[in-house]
Amino acid sequence: MNVCLLNDSFPPVLDGVANVVMNYGRIMQQDLGANVIVGTPKYPGAEYEGYPYKVVAYKSMDTSKIANGYRTGNPLAMREVEQMADFAPDIIHTHCPAASTYVARILQNEVKEKYAPIVFTYHTKFDVDIAKAFGEGFLKQETIKAMINNIAACDEIWVVSEGAGKNLNDLARMVELPEFTCRKMMNGVDFPKGRVDADKVAEVTKGFDLPVGVPVFLFVGRIMKYKGLPLIIDALRGLSAYGVDYRMVFIGGGVDAEEMQNKVRDYGIAMDIVGENKEITHLAGKEEFVGKVLFIGPEHDRERLRAWNTRADLFLFPSVYDTNGIVVREAAACGLGSVLIADSCAAEGITHDRNGFVTEESASAMALLLADLAKHPEHMRDVGQHAMDEIYISWEQSTRAAYQRYEELHQMVLDGTLEPRKKLSSDFLLEAASKIVKGTEHVFDIPRNIYGGMKENYEEWKEDMREILPEKVVEFGDNINKFGDRMVEKGKEIGENVFGKKDDNED
Repeated sequence: MNVCLLNDSFPPVLDGVANVVMNYGRIMQQDLGANVIVGTPKYPGAEYEGYPYKVVAYKSMDTSKIANGYRTGNPLAMREVEQMADFAPDIIHTHCPAASTYVARILQNEVKEKYAPIVFTYHTKFDVDIAKAFGEGFLKQETIKAMINNIAACDEIWVVSEGAGKNLNDLARMVELPEFTCRKMMNGVDFPKGRVDADKVAEVTKGFDLPVGVPVFLFVGRIMKYKGLPLIIDALRGLSAYGVDYRMVFIGGGVDAEEMQNKVRDYGIAMDIVGENKEITHLAGKEEFVGKVLFIGPEHDRERLRAWNTRADLFLFPSVYDTNGIVVREAAACGLGSVLIADSCAAEGITHDRNGFVTEESASAMALLLADLAKHPEHMRDVGQHAMDEIYISWEQSTRAAYQRYEELHQMVLDGTLEPRKKLSSDFLLEAASKIVKGTEHVFDIPRNIYGGMKENYEEWKEDMREILPEKVVEFGDNINKFGDRMVEKGKEIGENVFGKKDDNED
Protein backbone atom coordinates (compact mmCIF):
# COMPACT_ATOMS: atom_id res chain seq x y z
CA MET A 1 0.00 0.00 0.00
CA ASN A 2 0.88 3.67 -0.33
CA VAL A 3 0.90 5.20 3.16
CA CYS A 4 1.03 8.93 3.94
CA LEU A 5 2.09 9.81 7.49
CA LEU A 6 1.49 13.35 8.76
CA ASN A 7 2.72 14.97 11.96
CA ASP A 8 3.49 18.46 13.26
CA SER A 9 6.86 17.36 14.69
CA PHE A 10 9.76 15.71 12.89
CA PRO A 11 13.55 16.14 13.09
CA PRO A 12 15.16 18.52 13.92
CA VAL A 13 12.39 18.49 16.56
CA LEU A 14 12.43 15.15 18.35
CA ASP A 15 9.62 14.10 20.66
CA GLY A 16 7.66 10.94 21.32
CA VAL A 17 5.26 11.42 18.40
CA ALA A 18 8.06 12.23 15.93
CA ASN A 19 9.63 8.96 17.11
CA VAL A 20 6.38 7.13 16.27
CA VAL A 21 6.27 8.54 12.73
CA MET A 22 9.94 7.78 12.06
CA ASN A 23 9.61 4.18 13.23
CA TYR A 24 6.33 3.60 11.37
CA GLY A 25 7.87 4.99 8.19
CA ARG A 26 11.14 3.06 8.48
CA ILE A 27 9.61 -0.34 9.30
CA MET A 28 6.72 -0.09 6.83
CA GLN A 29 9.05 0.98 4.00
CA GLN A 30 11.95 -1.39 4.70
CA ASP A 31 10.30 -4.44 6.27
CA LEU A 32 6.63 -4.51 5.26
CA GLY A 33 6.86 -3.61 1.58
CA ALA A 34 4.87 -0.37 1.83
CA ASN A 35 5.55 2.88 -0.03
CA VAL A 36 5.71 5.66 2.56
CA ILE A 37 5.65 9.45 2.32
CA VAL A 38 5.83 11.79 5.34
CA GLY A 39 4.40 15.32 5.42
CA THR A 40 5.57 17.75 8.10
CA PRO A 41 6.06 21.51 8.68
CA LYS A 42 9.39 22.86 7.42
CA TYR A 43 12.01 24.06 9.92
CA PRO A 44 14.64 26.58 8.74
CA GLY A 45 17.94 24.92 7.94
CA ALA A 46 16.59 21.37 8.35
CA GLU A 47 17.62 18.63 5.93
CA TYR A 48 14.89 16.28 4.74
CA GLU A 49 16.96 13.99 2.55
CA GLY A 50 18.49 10.66 3.56
CA TYR A 51 15.41 9.02 5.10
CA PRO A 52 14.29 5.62 3.77
CA TYR A 53 11.04 7.32 2.66
CA LYS A 54 10.25 10.63 0.97
CA VAL A 55 9.68 13.62 3.27
CA VAL A 56 7.57 16.53 2.01
CA ALA A 57 8.20 19.60 4.20
CA TYR A 58 5.58 22.33 3.79
CA LYS A 59 5.66 26.00 4.78
CA SER A 60 5.45 26.88 8.45
CA MET A 61 5.38 29.86 10.77
CA ASP A 62 7.34 30.43 13.97
CA THR A 63 5.08 29.75 16.97
CA SER A 64 7.87 28.38 19.17
CA LYS A 65 7.33 30.93 21.95
CA ILE A 66 3.73 29.90 22.57
CA ALA A 67 3.98 26.24 21.52
CA ASN A 68 6.93 24.83 23.49
CA GLY A 69 9.41 25.24 20.64
CA TYR A 70 7.18 23.95 17.83
CA ARG A 71 6.46 25.67 14.52
CA THR A 72 2.96 25.63 13.02
CA GLY A 73 2.51 24.30 9.52
CA ASN A 74 0.42 26.00 6.86
CA PRO A 75 -2.22 23.41 5.91
CA LEU A 76 -2.99 25.33 2.71
CA ALA A 77 0.50 24.73 1.30
CA MET A 78 -1.09 23.38 -1.86
CA ARG A 79 2.09 22.71 -3.85
CA GLU A 80 3.18 20.23 -1.20
CA VAL A 81 -0.34 18.82 -0.77
CA GLU A 82 -0.44 18.18 -4.53
CA GLN A 83 2.91 16.34 -4.27
CA MET A 84 1.36 14.05 -1.67
CA ALA A 85 -1.79 13.65 -3.76
CA ASP A 86 0.34 12.57 -6.76
CA PHE A 87 1.68 9.80 -4.48
CA ALA A 88 -1.93 8.45 -4.44
CA PRO A 89 -2.05 7.24 -0.82
CA ASP A 90 -4.27 4.33 0.15
CA ILE A 91 -4.14 5.37 3.82
CA ILE A 92 -3.59 8.81 5.35
CA HIS A 93 -2.48 8.64 8.99
CA THR A 94 -2.29 11.90 10.93
CA HIS A 95 -0.70 12.11 14.37
CA CYS A 96 -1.58 15.66 15.43
CA PRO A 97 -5.09 17.19 15.61
CA ALA A 98 -4.02 20.63 14.36
CA ALA A 99 -2.30 21.47 11.05
CA SER A 100 -1.54 17.83 10.18
CA THR A 101 -5.19 16.83 10.33
CA TYR A 102 -6.26 19.81 8.22
CA VAL A 103 -3.62 18.74 5.68
CA ALA A 104 -5.02 15.18 5.84
CA ARG A 105 -8.53 16.39 5.08
CA ILE A 106 -7.44 18.58 2.17
CA LEU A 107 -5.24 15.76 0.86
CA GLN A 108 -8.10 13.27 1.05
CA ASN A 109 -10.15 15.59 -1.17
CA GLU A 110 -7.24 15.99 -3.62
CA VAL A 111 -6.82 12.21 -4.13
CA LYS A 112 -9.26 11.79 -7.00
CA GLU A 113 -8.79 8.17 -8.08
CA LYS A 114 -9.92 6.50 -4.86
CA TYR A 115 -11.08 7.05 -1.29
CA ALA A 116 -8.15 7.15 1.15
CA PRO A 117 -9.35 6.72 4.76
CA ILE A 118 -7.90 9.08 7.37
CA VAL A 119 -6.65 7.45 10.56
CA PHE A 120 -5.98 9.78 13.50
CA THR A 121 -3.96 8.85 16.59
CA TYR A 122 -4.52 10.82 19.80
CA HIS A 123 -1.12 10.79 21.50
CA THR A 124 -1.21 13.77 23.86
CA LYS A 125 -3.56 15.50 26.28
CA PHE A 126 -3.82 18.59 24.15
CA ASP A 127 -6.05 20.49 26.58
CA VAL A 128 -2.96 21.03 28.77
CA ASP A 129 -1.03 22.60 25.88
CA ILE A 130 -4.04 24.65 24.79
CA ALA A 131 -4.50 26.01 28.32
CA LYS A 132 -0.80 26.96 28.47
CA ALA A 133 -1.06 28.81 25.14
CA PHE A 134 -4.43 30.54 25.60
CA GLY A 135 -5.26 30.34 29.31
CA GLU A 136 -8.69 29.36 30.61
CA GLY A 137 -11.88 30.73 29.13
CA PHE A 138 -13.38 31.42 25.72
CA LEU A 139 -10.25 30.93 23.57
CA LYS A 140 -9.46 27.58 25.19
CA GLN A 141 -13.06 26.42 24.75
CA GLU A 142 -13.22 27.42 21.08
CA THR A 143 -9.79 25.94 20.30
CA ILE A 144 -10.80 22.60 21.85
CA LYS A 145 -14.05 22.70 19.89
CA ALA A 146 -12.15 23.27 16.62
CA MET A 147 -9.78 20.42 17.49
CA ILE A 148 -12.61 17.98 18.28
CA ASN A 149 -14.41 18.91 15.05
CA ASN A 150 -11.18 18.33 13.14
CA ILE A 151 -10.76 14.88 14.68
CA ALA A 152 -14.42 14.07 13.96
CA ALA A 153 -13.65 14.44 10.24
CA CYS A 154 -11.35 11.38 10.36
CA ASP A 155 -12.49 7.86 9.47
CA GLU A 156 -10.96 6.03 12.44
CA ILE A 157 -9.59 7.21 15.81
CA TRP A 158 -6.72 5.46 17.55
CA VAL A 159 -5.57 6.09 21.12
CA VAL A 160 -2.34 4.93 22.75
CA SER A 161 -3.99 4.07 26.09
CA GLU A 162 -7.40 3.78 27.73
CA GLY A 163 -6.66 7.02 29.59
CA ALA A 164 -5.98 8.84 26.32
CA GLY A 165 -9.39 7.78 25.03
CA LYS A 166 -11.05 8.95 28.24
CA ASN A 167 -9.32 12.33 28.00
CA LEU A 168 -10.40 12.75 24.36
CA ASN A 169 -14.03 11.97 25.16
CA ASP A 170 -13.95 14.23 28.23
CA LEU A 171 -12.98 17.06 25.86
CA ALA A 172 -15.77 16.11 23.43
CA ARG A 173 -18.32 16.28 26.26
CA MET A 174 -16.83 19.57 27.49
CA VAL A 175 -17.66 21.25 24.17
CA GLU A 176 -20.96 19.36 23.83
CA LEU A 177 -19.93 17.25 20.84
CA PRO A 178 -20.46 13.49 20.31
CA GLU A 179 -18.04 11.04 21.91
CA PHE A 180 -15.65 8.97 19.79
CA THR A 181 -15.36 5.23 19.33
CA CYS A 182 -11.63 4.65 19.76
CA ARG A 183 -9.29 1.77 18.94
CA LYS A 184 -6.36 1.23 21.32
CA MET A 185 -3.06 0.85 19.45
CA MET A 186 0.08 0.68 21.56
CA ASN A 187 3.33 2.39 20.63
CA GLY A 188 6.56 0.41 20.77
CA VAL A 189 10.16 1.20 21.65
CA ASP A 190 13.31 0.99 19.55
CA PHE A 191 15.47 -0.36 22.39
CA PRO A 192 16.23 -4.06 21.93
CA LYS A 193 15.32 -6.23 24.88
CA GLY A 194 18.28 -6.78 27.19
CA ARG A 195 20.72 -4.99 29.47
CA VAL A 196 23.85 -3.26 28.15
CA ASP A 197 27.15 -4.98 28.99
CA ALA A 198 29.09 -3.76 32.01
CA ASP A 199 31.96 -2.25 29.98
CA LYS A 200 29.62 0.03 28.04
CA VAL A 201 27.85 1.11 31.25
CA ALA A 202 31.20 1.91 32.86
CA GLU A 203 32.27 3.93 29.81
CA VAL A 204 29.07 6.01 29.72
CA THR A 205 28.88 6.71 33.47
CA LYS A 206 32.62 7.30 33.98
CA GLY A 207 33.33 10.46 35.97
CA PHE A 208 29.99 10.51 37.77
CA ASP A 209 29.82 9.85 41.50
CA LEU A 210 27.69 6.69 41.49
CA PRO A 211 28.90 4.57 44.44
CA VAL A 212 28.21 0.84 44.44
CA GLY A 213 25.34 0.05 46.79
CA VAL A 214 23.76 3.51 46.54
CA PRO A 215 20.45 3.44 44.60
CA VAL A 216 20.39 5.38 41.32
CA PHE A 217 17.06 6.90 40.25
CA LEU A 218 16.59 8.03 36.64
CA PHE A 219 14.32 10.35 34.65
CA VAL A 220 14.61 10.69 30.86
CA GLY A 221 12.49 13.17 28.93
CA ARG A 222 11.72 16.81 28.44
CA ILE A 223 12.46 18.87 31.54
CA MET A 224 8.93 20.23 31.90
CA LYS A 225 7.03 20.65 35.16
CA TYR A 226 3.96 18.87 33.84
CA LYS A 227 6.03 15.68 33.65
CA GLY A 228 5.80 15.54 37.46
CA LEU A 229 9.33 16.82 38.08
CA PRO A 230 8.41 19.06 41.06
CA LEU A 231 6.98 15.95 42.74
CA ILE A 232 10.26 14.06 42.18
CA ILE A 233 12.33 16.88 43.67
CA ASP A 234 9.99 17.20 46.66
CA ALA A 235 10.29 13.44 47.23
CA LEU A 236 14.11 13.67 47.03
CA ARG A 237 14.02 16.36 49.69
CA GLY A 238 12.09 13.92 51.86
CA LEU A 239 14.65 11.17 51.20
CA SER A 240 17.47 13.50 52.23
CA ALA A 241 15.55 14.36 55.40
CA TYR A 242 15.24 10.64 56.15
CA GLY A 243 19.02 10.30 55.80
CA VAL A 244 18.78 7.98 52.77
CA ASP A 245 21.73 8.13 50.38
CA TYR A 246 20.83 8.09 46.69
CA ARG A 247 21.71 9.52 43.27
CA MET A 248 19.13 11.09 40.97
CA VAL A 249 19.96 11.55 37.27
CA PHE A 250 17.84 13.82 35.03
CA ILE A 251 18.51 13.37 31.29
CA GLY A 252 16.88 15.85 28.94
CA GLY A 253 16.40 19.52 28.18
CA GLY A 254 13.41 21.80 28.38
CA VAL A 255 12.12 25.24 29.26
CA ASP A 256 11.72 24.38 32.96
CA ALA A 257 15.28 23.06 33.45
CA GLU A 258 16.64 26.14 35.24
CA GLU A 259 13.59 26.41 37.48
CA MET A 260 13.92 22.76 38.52
CA GLN A 261 17.65 23.20 39.17
CA ASN A 262 16.96 26.25 41.30
CA LYS A 263 14.37 24.25 43.24
CA VAL A 264 17.01 21.65 44.07
CA ARG A 265 19.41 24.43 45.13
CA ASP A 266 16.77 26.02 47.32
CA TYR A 267 16.24 22.69 49.09
CA GLY A 268 19.97 22.43 49.79
CA ILE A 269 20.33 19.06 48.04
CA ALA A 270 23.83 18.63 46.61
CA MET A 271 23.57 19.12 42.84
CA ASP A 272 25.82 19.25 39.80
CA ILE A 273 24.85 20.33 36.30
CA VAL A 274 26.55 19.15 33.15
CA GLY A 275 25.53 19.03 29.51
CA GLU A 276 24.00 22.00 27.73
CA ASN A 277 23.54 24.11 30.89
CA LYS A 278 27.24 24.71 31.59
CA GLU A 279 26.69 28.46 31.93
CA ILE A 280 24.93 27.98 35.27
CA THR A 281 27.12 25.25 36.75
CA HIS A 282 29.67 25.79 39.48
CA LEU A 283 31.68 22.78 38.26
CA ALA A 284 33.27 24.22 35.13
CA GLY A 285 36.63 22.57 34.54
CA LYS A 286 36.15 19.68 36.97
CA GLU A 287 36.54 16.12 35.75
CA GLU A 288 34.43 14.55 38.48
CA PHE A 289 30.75 15.32 39.05
CA VAL A 290 29.79 14.78 42.67
CA GLY A 291 26.28 15.26 44.03
CA LYS A 292 23.06 13.55 44.89
CA VAL A 293 21.19 15.17 41.95
CA LEU A 294 22.64 15.35 38.42
CA PHE A 295 21.20 17.25 35.45
CA ILE A 296 23.19 16.02 32.47
CA GLY A 297 21.27 17.62 29.58
CA PRO A 298 19.85 15.92 26.46
CA GLU A 299 21.31 12.62 25.28
CA HIS A 300 20.41 11.59 21.71
CA ASP A 301 22.69 8.55 21.47
CA ARG A 302 20.35 5.60 21.97
CA GLU A 303 23.10 3.22 23.15
CA ARG A 304 24.21 5.69 25.82
CA LEU A 305 20.60 6.00 26.97
CA ARG A 306 20.38 2.21 27.17
CA ALA A 307 23.52 2.25 29.33
CA TRP A 308 21.97 4.76 31.75
CA ASN A 309 18.78 2.67 31.95
CA THR A 310 20.91 -0.39 32.69
CA ARG A 311 22.90 1.42 35.42
CA ALA A 312 19.84 2.81 37.23
CA ASP A 313 17.87 0.97 39.90
CA LEU A 314 14.51 2.70 39.36
CA PHE A 315 12.93 4.88 36.70
CA LEU A 316 10.83 7.72 38.15
CA PHE A 317 7.94 8.85 35.95
CA PRO A 318 5.22 10.55 38.04
CA SER A 319 3.53 12.15 35.00
CA VAL A 320 -0.24 12.28 34.84
CA TYR A 321 0.01 14.25 31.58
CA ASP A 322 1.56 11.63 29.29
CA THR A 323 -0.87 9.31 27.58
CA ASN A 324 1.54 6.42 27.06
CA GLY A 325 5.04 7.01 28.43
CA ILE A 326 7.30 5.30 25.89
CA VAL A 327 10.22 5.92 28.27
CA VAL A 328 8.65 3.49 30.75
CA ARG A 329 8.87 0.68 28.20
CA GLU A 330 12.35 1.78 27.16
CA ALA A 331 13.34 1.34 30.81
CA ALA A 332 11.62 -2.06 30.85
CA ALA A 333 13.64 -3.11 27.79
CA CYS A 334 16.76 -2.71 29.96
CA GLY A 335 15.32 -4.53 32.96
CA LEU A 336 14.46 -1.32 34.83
CA GLY A 337 11.22 -0.97 36.76
CA SER A 338 9.34 2.32 37.03
CA VAL A 339 7.61 4.26 39.79
CA LEU A 340 4.31 5.61 38.44
CA ILE A 341 1.22 7.44 39.67
CA ALA A 342 -1.92 5.41 40.36
CA ASP A 343 -4.59 5.71 37.63
CA SER A 344 -2.24 7.55 35.26
CA CYS A 345 -2.04 6.44 31.61
CA ALA A 346 1.61 5.43 32.10
CA ALA A 347 0.53 3.03 34.88
CA GLU A 348 -1.79 1.03 32.60
CA GLY A 349 -0.66 -2.59 32.48
CA ILE A 350 1.47 -2.18 35.63
CA THR A 351 0.91 -4.50 38.58
CA HIS A 352 2.28 -2.89 41.72
CA ASP A 353 5.28 -4.65 43.21
CA ARG A 354 5.51 -7.09 40.29
CA ASN A 355 6.43 -5.29 37.05
CA GLY A 356 6.53 -1.77 38.45
CA PHE A 357 5.55 0.38 41.41
CA VAL A 358 2.45 2.52 41.73
CA THR A 359 2.05 5.28 44.29
CA GLU A 360 -0.23 8.17 45.14
CA GLU A 361 0.41 11.55 43.52
CA SER A 362 2.18 13.00 46.54
CA ALA A 363 5.81 13.66 47.40
CA SER A 364 5.49 12.06 50.84
CA ALA A 365 4.08 8.81 49.39
CA MET A 366 6.86 8.65 46.78
CA ALA A 367 9.55 9.45 49.36
CA LEU A 368 8.33 6.65 51.66
CA LEU A 369 8.25 4.17 48.76
CA LEU A 370 11.76 5.10 47.59
CA ALA A 371 13.13 4.94 51.14
CA ASP A 372 11.75 1.42 51.52
CA LEU A 373 12.96 0.22 48.11
CA ALA A 374 16.46 1.64 48.75
CA LYS A 375 16.84 -1.10 51.38
CA HIS A 376 15.94 -3.87 48.91
CA PRO A 377 18.06 -3.63 45.74
CA GLU A 378 17.42 -7.27 44.80
CA HIS A 379 13.68 -6.67 44.80
CA MET A 380 14.09 -3.66 42.49
CA ARG A 381 16.07 -5.83 40.07
CA ASP A 382 13.45 -8.59 40.24
CA VAL A 383 10.65 -6.14 39.40
CA GLY A 384 12.79 -4.78 36.53
CA GLN A 385 13.11 -8.29 35.10
CA HIS A 386 9.31 -8.75 35.25
CA ALA A 387 8.92 -5.39 33.47
CA MET A 388 11.22 -6.61 30.69
CA ASP A 389 9.28 -9.87 30.35
CA GLU A 390 5.74 -8.47 30.63
CA ILE A 391 5.34 -4.86 29.41
CA TYR A 392 8.03 -4.52 26.71
CA ILE A 393 6.77 -4.04 23.15
CA SER A 394 9.04 -3.46 20.17
CA TRP A 395 8.39 -1.06 17.30
CA GLU A 396 8.31 -4.06 14.97
CA GLN A 397 5.34 -5.51 16.89
CA SER A 398 3.57 -2.16 17.15
CA THR A 399 4.09 -1.19 13.50
CA ARG A 400 2.97 -4.58 12.18
CA ALA A 401 -0.26 -4.23 14.17
CA ALA A 402 -0.82 -0.76 12.70
CA TYR A 403 -0.12 -1.94 9.14
CA GLN A 404 -2.44 -4.89 9.56
CA ARG A 405 -5.22 -2.46 10.48
CA TYR A 406 -4.37 -0.31 7.44
CA GLU A 407 -4.83 -3.41 5.27
CA GLU A 408 -8.21 -4.09 6.87
CA LEU A 409 -9.37 -0.52 6.27
CA HIS A 410 -8.12 -0.63 2.68
CA GLN A 411 -10.01 -3.88 2.04
CA MET A 412 -13.16 -2.34 3.59
CA VAL A 413 -12.89 0.49 1.04
CA LEU A 414 -12.46 -2.01 -1.82
CA ASP A 415 -15.44 -4.14 -0.83
CA GLY A 416 -17.65 -1.14 -0.04
CA THR A 417 -18.08 -1.65 3.71
CA LEU A 418 -16.18 1.57 4.43
CA GLU A 419 -17.85 4.32 2.45
CA PRO A 420 -16.66 7.92 2.14
CA ARG A 421 -17.72 9.75 5.25
CA LYS A 422 -20.42 12.39 5.13
CA LYS A 423 -18.90 15.83 4.53
CA LEU A 424 -18.96 18.39 7.34
CA SER A 425 -19.57 22.09 6.77
CA SER A 426 -15.88 22.69 7.45
CA ASP A 427 -14.99 20.31 4.59
CA PHE A 428 -16.66 22.64 2.10
CA LEU A 429 -14.81 25.61 3.60
CA LEU A 430 -11.45 23.80 3.37
CA GLU A 431 -12.21 22.72 -0.19
CA ALA A 432 -13.02 26.28 -1.24
CA ALA A 433 -9.94 27.69 0.50
CA SER A 434 -7.65 25.10 -1.07
CA LYS A 435 -9.03 25.89 -4.55
CA ILE A 436 -8.45 29.63 -4.03
CA VAL A 437 -4.88 29.08 -2.83
CA LYS A 438 -4.13 26.60 -5.61
CA GLY A 439 -5.47 29.01 -8.22
CA THR A 440 -3.48 31.91 -6.77
CA GLU A 441 -0.28 29.87 -6.78
CA HIS A 442 -0.79 29.04 -10.46
CA VAL A 443 -1.43 32.71 -11.28
CA PHE A 444 1.90 33.64 -9.72
CA ASP A 445 3.55 30.73 -11.51
CA ILE A 446 2.76 32.23 -14.93
CA PRO A 447 5.02 35.35 -14.79
CA ARG A 448 7.62 33.44 -12.79
CA ASN A 449 7.81 30.68 -15.38
CA ILE A 450 7.74 33.11 -18.32
CA TYR A 451 10.63 35.09 -16.86
CA GLY A 452 12.59 31.94 -16.00
CA GLY A 453 12.07 30.51 -19.47
CA MET A 454 13.00 33.75 -21.23
CA LYS A 455 16.15 34.11 -19.15
CA GLU A 456 17.18 30.49 -19.77
CA ASN A 457 16.59 30.80 -23.54
CA TYR A 458 18.40 34.13 -23.72
CA GLU A 459 21.52 32.75 -22.00
CA GLU A 460 21.45 29.70 -24.26
CA TRP A 461 21.27 31.70 -27.53
CA LYS A 462 23.27 34.74 -26.45
CA GLU A 463 26.51 33.76 -28.21
CA ASP A 464 24.68 32.93 -31.45
CA MET A 465 22.97 36.32 -31.31
CA ARG A 466 26.35 38.09 -31.15
CA GLU A 467 27.09 36.79 -34.65
CA ILE A 468 23.89 38.05 -36.26
CA LEU A 469 22.86 41.10 -34.19
CA PRO A 470 24.63 44.37 -33.35
CA GLU A 471 26.47 44.40 -30.00
CA LYS A 472 24.10 47.12 -28.74
CA VAL A 473 21.15 44.76 -29.09
CA VAL A 474 22.96 42.05 -27.09
CA GLU A 475 23.92 44.67 -24.50
CA PHE A 476 20.26 45.70 -24.30
CA GLY A 477 19.31 42.05 -23.68
CA ASP A 478 21.88 41.84 -20.87
CA ASN A 479 20.44 44.96 -19.28
CA ILE A 480 16.92 43.55 -19.46
CA ASN A 481 18.20 40.37 -17.81
CA LYS A 482 19.89 42.35 -15.01
CA PHE A 483 16.73 44.40 -14.55
CA GLY A 484 14.71 41.19 -14.13
CA ASP A 485 17.17 39.88 -11.55
CA ARG A 486 16.99 43.18 -9.64
CA MET A 487 13.18 42.97 -9.64
CA VAL A 488 13.36 39.46 -8.16
CA GLU A 489 15.75 40.65 -5.44
CA LYS A 490 13.57 43.70 -4.74
CA GLY A 491 10.57 41.43 -4.39
CA LYS A 492 12.44 39.31 -1.83
CA GLU A 493 13.47 42.47 0.05
CA ILE A 494 9.89 43.72 0.20
CA GLY A 495 8.72 40.31 1.34
CA GLU A 496 11.29 40.26 4.13
CA ASN A 497 10.30 43.75 5.27
CA VAL A 498 6.64 42.75 5.44
CA PHE A 499 6.85 39.16 6.67
CA GLY A 500 10.31 38.91 8.26
CA LYS A 501 13.36 37.11 6.94
CA LYS A 502 12.72 33.79 5.23
CA ASP A 503 14.69 31.81 7.82
CA ASP A 504 12.49 33.25 10.57
CA ASN A 505 9.12 32.83 8.89
CA GLU A 506 8.72 30.69 5.78
CA ASP A 507 5.27 32.16 5.10
